[in-house]
Amino acid sequence: MIDPVSDLRSVREATDRLLTAAAGLDNAAVAGPSRLPGWTRGHVLAHISRNADALVNVLEGRPMYVTGEARDADIERDAPRPLPEQLDDLRASAERFQEAGRASGDWERTVELRNGVTDRAARVPFRRLVEVELHHVDLGAGYELEDLPKEFTERETEFLAERWSGRSDVPPTTVLAAGGEWRTGGSEGTPVTVSGSPADVLGWLSGRRDGSALECAGGPLPVLPPL
Repeated sequence: MIDPVSDLRSVREATDRLLTAAAGLDNAAVAGPSRLPGWTRGHVLAHISRNADALVNVLEGRPMYVTGEARDADIERDAPRPLPEQLDDLRASAERFQEAGRASGDWERTVELRNGVTDRAARVPFRRLVEVELHHVDLGAGYELEDLPKEFTERETEFLAERWSGRSDVPPTTVLAAGGEWRTGGSEGTPVTVSGSPADVLGWLSGRRDGSALECAGGPLPVLPPL
């Protein structure tokens, strides 16, 4: 059950955790590598800020980004900034998103995201929560997949299982974690069952872990498409 008002509160709490962690860095750490290939921690922080503004655009009926190239250029522009500027931007952009969420009218309306993807407006706060929580992990600053709230991990696992559902390049797959069960993949091929800890399952589905800690029955661990 999607509750956008509750999700907005969760976004604020997750952002506060992110800001506390980022404030413990220094300029050298911000310029250092993150866990995302080719990106510094500054790139990750800049992306989180610009994503907030992009989702404000979505909620207010504008294109999420002017172009993909403009999105990338904005991140490259903002990545080298010193830590105080990064923190100020994170706070200000987060508040702009909260304001847009509070002003949002019909949560059942359809909105457009990147590359022609559409969704209900009610799902936008959770999409923002995913950006904040997973990219906090990507900073490599002491916040791990195991630290994510239980409810978030379950919801994001379900979200990603839905994303890969119906894919002809993914075999029919049952995913098991901590008593939860999800189905993903297409209808062709040998069915497999993947099981493991909630963090390891989410890490595999989100491309943040290689799945080596998981158990796979019925065949090899499926190779998932990039997000």
